[in-house]
Amino acid sequence: MTELRSTLAGRVTLAVLSTLILLFLVLPIVVIVVTSFGKDAFGAFPPSSWTIDWYKALFADGSKWPAALSLSALVASLTTVFSLILGMTAATALVRSKLPLRSAVYGLVLAPLVIPQVVLALGLFLLFEPAAMLGSPIAISLGHTVLAAPIAVMILMATLQGIDERLEDAAASMGASRVTVARRITFPLAMPGLVAAATFSFITSFDEFFISQFLSSVNTVTLPVQVFNVLQYDVDPSVTAVSAILIGVAVVALALVAVVRRLSGTGKHEGILPTEPGVGLAAGSETAP
Repeated sequence: MTELRSTLAGRVTLAVLSTLILLFLVLPIVVIVVTSFGKDAFGAFPPSSWTIDWYKALFADGSKWPAALSLSALVASLTTVFSLILGMTAATALVRSKLPLRSAVYGLVLAPLVIPQVVLALGLFLLFEPAAMLGSPIAISLGHTVLAAPIAVMILMATLQGIDERLEDAAASMGASRVTVARRITFPLAMPGLVAAATFSFITSFDEFFISQFLSSVNTVTLPVQVFNVLQYDVDPSVTAVSAILIGVAVVALALVAVVRRLSGTGKHEGILPTEPGVGLAAGSETAP
């Protein structure tokens, strides 16, 4: 790769290949956004004319989209809170403590990310159905937390590994309690990671379908489930407008993470996600001079 970049032909080839790859990844998103402003009833691309009628239809009287959107926002917000609590607790235990079988525990925490979502959804259905919690926003949020919490753990572990543990020890040696150390030292330094973990947790929940499908009811339908229900029986052009809104939410959320990391001055030389639970300054602080 270094030899390829050293010649003009190599640099041109890399530029062309990179551009083609980016176009391949971005083109479906562009098609959805452009189609959402088309007047064609079946979402033709490119549109023959332009309109915002499909966006108006989302909030028309009798539309089910506002209820689905508000429920998804509520569920995603609750999921974010649950994921941050679990993620910060688990990340602190994995990074700061000498946990027995730490690698095994770390693998167990990440297990929901490799198990098929439909399997997790079925297990959650069998768990909440006897408790008569199906359709409850709390139940759906807890189900989404199963997927969102591991992502939060990875991000917060990387954040804690980048914080020198000696700063916390110094505060504790001067009489600060654990709560004070966390409030005055750990949380402020970990704020970029907390924002990133909250953002990715929110997006994960907002876009989740399988768990929502298994745990929702007739009166509690999240946005992805509503999209599926509409496309299952008809081709509604309003779906393209909903898809464009979802894309916009993801773009704004990722932009927020980038801004927070830039303002905090982090993220230039460190990774976001750790591959091992014991790598970083926290693990090596005992031998640091």
